[in-house]
Amino acid sequence: MLLEDRVVIVTGGGHGIGRAYCLGVAQEGGRVVVADIDGAAADSVAEEIGDHRAIAVQADVSRLSSCQEMAKAAVDRFGRIDGLINNAAIFATVPISRVGFQEISEDEWDRTMEVNVKGMWLCCRAVAPAMQERKHGSIVNISSSTVLSGSATRIHYVASKAAVIGFSRVLARELGPDNIRVNTIAPGSTLSEANPDEETLKMRQRNVGIRALARVELPGDLVGTALYLLSDLSAFVTGQMIVVAGGEAMY
Repeated sequence: MLLEDRVVIVTGGGHGIGRAYCLGVAQEGGRVVVADIDGAAADSVAEEIGDHRAIAVQADVSRLSSCQEMAKAAVDRFGRIDGLINNAAIFATVPISRVGFQEISEDEWDRTMEVNVKGMWLCCRAVAPAMQERKHGSIVNISSSTVLSGSATRIHYVASKAAVIGFSRVLARELGPDNIRVNTIAPGSTLSEANPDEETLKMRQRNVGIRALARVELPGDLVGTALYLLSDLSAFVTGQMIVVAGGEAMY
């Protein structure tokens, strides 16, 4: 049991990859705070885990007060916070426009940055005090392999995910003295949609040909890396980015 009795918050935990992270933490003995702006989805995942090992919290990561309420709910229910996976983002469940940089609206640009970058910062601010008090913790921020390839027609998303990497490296320096580790996972294009249409399936299939492991990436492919970074197996690893994309990008 890699995470026996450890308490991990997963933002965007109600859908897709976030749900897979929640189930993986629970299977390794952890207690899970399933945080999602979609409260019904968070409830569903918490019920799926069951056995008093999970709670659901409706949270808007773009609001500090909501992030603080999320952290408080974790401490009130489980007594501490050991880990955070900053998974919530605008991309799949809340979709982005896939257009050229001149066609993106200012509102969409701002909202993407508000959730994908500011939201990550606010969640870290909210959970850090509980980790600092115990001089222990692991934060896993989610970037994207698109940062390495410069994928066209989603410049706002790629820019936000590039910011995740720089943010994580600085935070690793700032929280290192408190024995809190901060690392980044960069997933490849992942079939995370629950009921993908034909166009989505084609989009996810496109990267197969450039991967060393020539298949579609699934949410479960990311779970092992997250568990490693949350556990003592990576006790001396911080400030790093791990690309999980089947050899699509070798970094």
